[in-house]
Amino acid sequence: MTLHWHSIRRAILGSALALGTSSGWAAHAFAQFGEPKYAAGFSHFDYVNPSAPKGGDLTLSVIAQNSSFDKFNPFSLKGKAAPGLLELMFETLTIYSLDEPNTQYGLLADDIDLADDLLSVTFHINDRARFSNGDPVTARDVKYSFDTLSDKRSSPRFQAYFSEIANAEVLDAQTIRFQFTRRGRDLAFVAGSLPVFSPKWSLKNDGEQVPFSDLKLEAPIASGPYVIEKASSGQSITYRRIADYWGSEIPARLGGYNFGKVTYKLYKDSDTQVAALRAGEYDFFSEKRMRYWCCQYIGTRFDSGEIIKETIEHKNPSAINGYALNLRRDKFKDIRVHQALNYAYD
Repeated sequence: MTLHWHSIRRAILGSALALGTSSGWAAHAFAQFGEPKYAAGFSHFDYVNPSAPKGGDLTLSVIAQNSSFDKFNPFSLKGKAAPGLLELMFETLTIYSLDEPNTQYGLLADDIDLADDLLSVTFHINDRARFSNGDPVTARDVKYSFDTLSDKRSSPRFQAYFSEIANAEVLDAQTIRFQFTRRGRDLAFVAGSLPVFSPKWSLKNDGEQVPFSDLKLEAPIASGPYVIEKASSGQSITYRRIADYWGSEIPARLGGYNFGKVTYKLYKDSDTQVAALRAGEYDFFSEKRMRYWCCQYIGTRFDSGEIIKETIEHKNPSAINGYALNLRRDKFKDIRVHQALNYAYD
């Protein structure tokens, strides 16, 4: 597709939005480098099994300070949120694929349009998107989520993350535009990563509004594939898959989130966590420490094959592991200091 055609498409979209209508042209994905791997109309990501069976239970483990949690709000500053909330309950406008560099595909949004001047991005919300209470996801819900996460009602880390988005403007019931404070292709990814939730989450049964920062154990109203089934004394939490989850068949979700129930158990430290695995208290753990791998995963359950110890090869690029020097400080400006620090490491 040529630059000329992109310009025509954006001109049509701009005219349509000015009239409050949809352009009909869908940009299903956005790539930081080159073109998206998956073309418009793709059915599913290559790394999933689209025919995977649904059902069954999965139990996972988490190390947590004090081995407890006291809230279901992962966005507020105070308190400790339960594990799994962001992954299982909250969805974003777009989602990264796992087999290509820095490319997002539509999740709640089914149309992505980055302005030619790189100062804004426009999303159209999928008409099928629904919250867990059955309400449709609208552009106003997206704006409410952005306004909430970018002010003092939320943790400063969310405020900082969205700080280069100046505002969110509702163009029609299903269309929203984010204006940036600077030009940048990267800011479209920031906007696309916005978690979306319903304003009704903070409403009591009598209609009274609970301040967002005070939401604790009120169950979130979000659009993800799971809802909270039960939480036990702040030490474990079980999520249940929504039978009629709205996104089951969209390309970014087909073949994923298959377990009927997902439970997280909290442990106070690594040794307790490993002992719990040997006792069969949870189903899977990914170990990265050689001293644990060689010497801790032993016992009758390993000998009998009930617990399988296996090296799983992956082709992901290695994460960066290093340090950065503050070159504004005089003592770090000498290249010999850099060399000496390198020699100090094995």
